[in-house]
Amino acid sequence: MKARIEEHEVPYETLAKYGLTREMIEDLPMHVLEDIGQGRRSPVLSIQVEDENENVIKSRTRFAFVRMEDGKVDVMFYPVLSQAPLAQYDQEQQKQLLSGKAILADMMMDGKQSKAFVQLDAETNQVMYAPTPVIGRNLQVLSGEMHLSSVEVKVIQHGEPLTFVMDEDPVTVGIDLNESTGIRLCQGDDRKWQEQTKREWYKYTFGCYGCWVMDDDGNLDYVSEDDYTEELWNELSRKREGHLVRVGHH
Repeated sequence: MKARIEEHEVPYETLAKYGLTREMIEDLPMHVLEDIGQGRRSPVLSIQVEDENENVIKSRTRFAFVRMEDGKVDVMFYPVLSQAPLAQYDQEQQKQLLSGKAILADMMMDGKQSKAFVQLDAETNQVMYAPTPVIGRNLQVLSGEMHLSSVEVKVIQHGEPLTFVMDEDPVTVGIDLNESTGIRLCQGDDRKWQEQTKREWYKYTFGCYGCWVMDDDGNLDYVSEDDYTEELWNELSRKREGHLVRVGHH
């Protein structure tokens, strides 16, 4: 069990070097703060850093907190790559990875070759992987709960989402290494499952100090309250009025 990362352990100084201030982090939605506190990857956020000539370079990245051997917490960045590094996989494996499916492959882990589930993070083109026993164990628990046959479990192990009927409604389950268990369940068919890979965000997520704004491509940028446009102030007013109406009805 990974030790949870507490608020006082967050390496704000390191994040600030990349343009991610404490206010920006604290203004992320609760479900995101929960995820990164558990060591999961953040959504894709915009960062900026100065090079040796003091030019500001803008980029997009996910990040995750990692606990070092000395117990301190550091940051790992997973920048958006222009192309996925898939040279080590054969044509068929590359095709599967590019279509969002998980594959079984040999990976170097802790200095030795081990079998792992491998998947591509569509938003960053980064390769993600998890040791097969970890996902295998979670699949075992799931198949027990949902009474899946060994044939059905094999389908999931081969990276294919499996759709079955539960209480007369279709449910789809498949491997998704963005999830904490490595497995994602979704109400609906496999098309719905594929569409649901992106965590839904609102166009505007207001916090205490500013607002995370999502553009048409799903990219997130932060606007501090001092820089709000008229559109943002209007949106905030609408949200507050909506909240007051809801509170009034309870």
